[in-house]
Amino acid sequence: MLTNKFAIVTGGGRGIGRGITLALLKAGATVMIVQRQSLDSTLSHNNRVHWCQADLADVHAPQQIVKAIPEQVNTVDILVNNAGFMFELSLDEMIEADWDRMMTVNMRAPVFITKALLPLLRAKGAASIINIGSIEGLAANPHHIAYCATKSGVHGFTKALAVDLGKDGIRCNAIAPGWINTDLSDQYIGAQKNPAQAREDLLRLHPIGRTGEPSDIGEMVAFLASDASKFITGQIIVVDGGRTSKLPLPF
Repeated sequence: MLTNKFAIVTGGGRGIGRGITLALLKAGATVMIVQRQSLDSTLSHNNRVHWCQADLADVHAPQQIVKAIPEQVNTVDILVNNAGFMFELSLDEMIEADWDRMMTVNMRAPVFITKALLPLLRAKGAASIINIGSIEGLAANPHHIAYCATKSGVHGFTKALAVDLGKDGIRCNAIAPGWINTDLSDQYIGAQKNPAQAREDLLRLHPIGRTGEPSDIGEMVAFLASDASKFITGQIIVVDGGRTSKLPLPF
């Protein structure tokens, strides 16, 4: 489905990003992972995986990514802006430095990485940009002011980019994941007063009867990167097991 396609995935070695990388590899793509941490042996020993070590908080990261692209690659077919982070602080607690770092990594980095790669995305005349937003770009959890703001921004950026780049044959969509099982989300559950009850309560929020896996997001990315979605652009696609469709009841 994606044979001979070259993809760049920020934060592609862990969590949701790893699920995205594995799905793209399964579909036949070659993937360059952009992240600070080195790759594990499974990824580093795959001859269709490249690594660019970059800190997305660094203003020079976009050009580092361009320079790390293998010499034989003359187009970028797929860009997945996945990397991001979250903290929980109320407005009373949050200081400007907290806000600025969240905006830098979650919002500025996707915008200017995309800008730096535009010549290579335009080169073939049929590229796909996929931004990872969140259901928290549509609604909010407590003390997630900065995170919600960035993910709403990612959604708006996606729609605007789809409008501007359609003439170049570039599609741009976003995925809004719900609860996805990763090491970080497992740690969050484990930190609750009653982890077993917290897990049970969480499952009840999902009509599908389970929480998500990184592969659920990866498979959607592979679809949006492929010709099977060639008439889809400017969309925010919610992948949350029905969580945001279920009205809460007080019992």
